[in-house]
Amino acid sequence: MLHQTLHPIMLAGTGSDVGKSILAAALCRIFRQDGYRPAPFKAQNMALNSYATPEGLEIGRAQAVQAEAAGIPCHTDMNPLLLKPSSDCTSQVVLNGRPIGNRNAYEYFRREGREELRQEVNAAFDRLAARYNPIVMEGAGSISEINLRDTDLVNMPMARYADADVLLVADIDRGGVFASVYGSVMLQTPEDRRRIKGIIVNKFRGDLRLFESGVKMMEELCGIPVLGVIPYYKDIHIEEEDSVVLDYKRMQASAGKINVAVVLLRHLSNFTDFNVLERDERVHLYYTNNTDELAKADIILLPGTKSTLDDLYELRRNGVAQAILRAHREGATVMGICGGYQLMGMEVNDPEGVEGDIRRLPGLGLLPVSTTIQGEKITRQVSFRFLDNESVCQGYEIHIGRTEPVTDAAPSPLNRMEDGRVDGYFANAKCMGTYIHGILDNQAFIDYLLAPYTGKSEHTATDHQAYKEMQYDKLADHVRRHLNMPLLYQIMTDHD
Repeated sequence: MLHQTLHPIMLAGTGSDVGKSILAAALCRIFRQDGYRPAPFKAQNMALNSYATPEGLEIGRAQAVQAEAAGIPCHTDMNPLLLKPSSDCTSQVVLNGRPIGNRNAYEYFRREGREELRQEVNAAFDRLAARYNPIVMEGAGSISEINLRDTDLVNMPMARYADADVLLVADIDRGGVFASVYGSVMLQTPEDRRRIKGIIVNKFRGDLRLFESGVKMMEELCGIPVLGVIPYYKDIHIEEEDSVVLDYKRMQASAGKINVAVVLLRHLSNFTDFNVLERDERVHLYYTNNTDELAKADIILLPGTKSTLDDLYELRRNGVAQAILRAHREGATVMGICGGYQLMGMEVNDPEGVEGDIRRLPGLGLLPVSTTIQGEKITRQVSFRFLDNESVCQGYEIHIGRTEPVTDAAPSPLNRMEDGRVDGYFANAKCMGTYIHGILDNQAFIDYLLAPYTGKSEHTATDHQAYKEMQYDKLADHVRRHLNMPLLYQIMTDHD
């Protein structure tokens, strides 16, 4: 079916965590369902949750999720600039999928050098727009940070470059929705204000009829149509971008299920590694650094980290390291992924100070391996088989450092790649580590990990890929039901 070309659209926010990423995924799926070929775009993303593209380059996980909703492979042009925080003031800067160094916030937001970055993100948008339509753009944080207007790469300056129609997204659940919407509109320049074509009120709880008068007031106040009021939902599961959601996942052990504890590291990254496991009905998954809660776990997972040595130091200081070792001695499974795998070894060395001032620390000593943090970052998608299992599994690697068996330790890889490389270390069925993110997205591996404990649960496994597709369709149905799609299509085809 032939369709007319649609303008790019940008979901901009009155603040952070208002639901822009999820709404972008919903629109990607809706446009795909309606016969278009959409693609997501976020010029600059700040997140510890990243993903490897098919080319082995790095982008924000949210754009990979949105691409999946759109039914297309993810690409660095969808997120050309990624900032991965390594401390409160410093981030690793990833440009077009490759790290170009660390910058502190002051350096990064100064005007010098911004135009080069602006040219890069604009070029990425142009390449994407030549291949897909419409482009579903996402802003970052609030569009009202007027002190950053001159250096902003991702919000209204990007919308101006793309000639995009802007939809302002507000979170009514946090309160102050009229002030945040009106203030966000009024703080724009006259040119940018004209670009805001619609308002979406997100995360509404209760009877929608109670807000009908509010919709009219908001439209009169701002002179912009309210495209929809989207109700809050709990029964649709889409990967979240920010580690803010971890605050809602700190739970205690539960009777009658397999208790899986993810160790809550200070610099935890790629927490989406555990989403599939969390939805397995056999499992009760919780995040904790409480030593008593770790003692109740059947399986302890050590996740990825942006700063292995700093987290290793903290685990020893707060008693969590000892709690993990004690739980393992008493029969719990311990598995590490990426930085968590490094933590499980005999030592972690950083001779060049890549992570900071700590040059060496002894690891947890659960695996006879040694890690040296140096060299270029490895980013790639991988196909592999684990142990003697014949299932072909999928995952991706994003890490700096080499981990090898210590002298006198026999090689015992957990995984064998299709290209012949090996990965990880397998001590026994209750002690192993790997560099592969997404290993727990593979049902065969989940079943293997849970096998020693399946007597605790009568539930059966689910098909992960089919489940994800169903969730994208449920999200699209939910948003379509509450969004004025005819008006949105009119906005995206009107010629001003």
